[in-house]
Amino acid sequence: MHTQLGVFTGNANPPLAAAICGELGVPLGKAEVFQFSNENIFVKIDDTVRERDVYVIQSFTSPVNTSILEMLIMIDALKRASAGRITAVIPYFAYGRTDKKDQPRVPITARLLADIITVAGANRVLTMNLHAGQIQGFFDIPVDELSALGALSRYFEEKHLDDWVVVAPDLGAAKKARNFGERIGASLAVIEKRRVANVGSSEVLNVIGEVAGRRAIIFDDEIDTAGSVIGATRVLERSGVHEIYAVCTHGVLSGPAIDRLRDAPIREVVMTDTVPLPPEKCLPKITVLSVAPLFAEAIHRIHQGVSVGALFR
Repeated sequence: MHTQLGVFTGNANPPLAAAICGELGVPLGKAEVFQFSNENIFVKIDDTVRERDVYVIQSFTSPVNTSILEMLIMIDALKRASAGRITAVIPYFAYGRTDKKDQPRVPITARLLADIITVAGANRVLTMNLHAGQIQGFFDIPVDELSALGALSRYFEEKHLDDWVVVAPDLGAAKKARNFGERIGASLAVIEKRRVANVGSSEVLNVIGEVAGRRAIIFDDEIDTAGSVIGATRVLERSGVHEIYAVCTHGVLSGPAIDRLRDAPIREVVMTDTVPLPPEKCLPKITVLSVAPLFAEAIHRIHQGVSVGALFR
């Protein structure tokens, strides 16, 4: 066990890093992380880290590739400063959809990222709700994957409403949606759809399950352009749903997502702070739950060398 704990962050999600440090009762480590005019990233660790147990908190958020490179360079700097152990804390792991070779001549970028993080010098990874479970196996170092299901389900339990049905926006999300539904005592429905080419658009077909007259929660691990959510909303409206909510762990909200959600007949969109929500994307209908306590407890347990398993649920 390493006796001293150090927490550092890049520029991807400083508020989450600060909140995690607040929960841990430790100061955020001092580091300079910036770009020169030629777009080269420079990192300087301003605290002593020799033989310390160090955690680098960095979501892979917009600008995604800059966020990834910042983390890699920070890990390298910490390794060369003789840090005792380095844990890459990645609340949102980008490129998660590129987890298999499902077409000719395409990469498995999630595996590539795992290799790069390991080569940079990370000794372990702490993350949350990966898009695909097999990504854990892409790493040759320990990976702890936390889940936001507990926080999200408690939020809806505290509403004390009834007649919920949890809706998976596609077949791939059905298992996670079912797990969420079990926590709040709701049944499951699934939107059957067909993905069109590689452009992220999809053709919604129909809903499988009883939804008429009920409160629907569209559940997915992330909302990116919100195309799937809006498609599901249209089908649910046609099917006579009484009220619609949308829930996700990672609110990426890229491209037209905010405009789509603003205009959609969705009562509330609930997400966590794994991805920062800038002021221009703050809609009255968006609720953000913090996962800082969960990450802080996981970091505390890893640092103390005790089980993290109870936090996976």
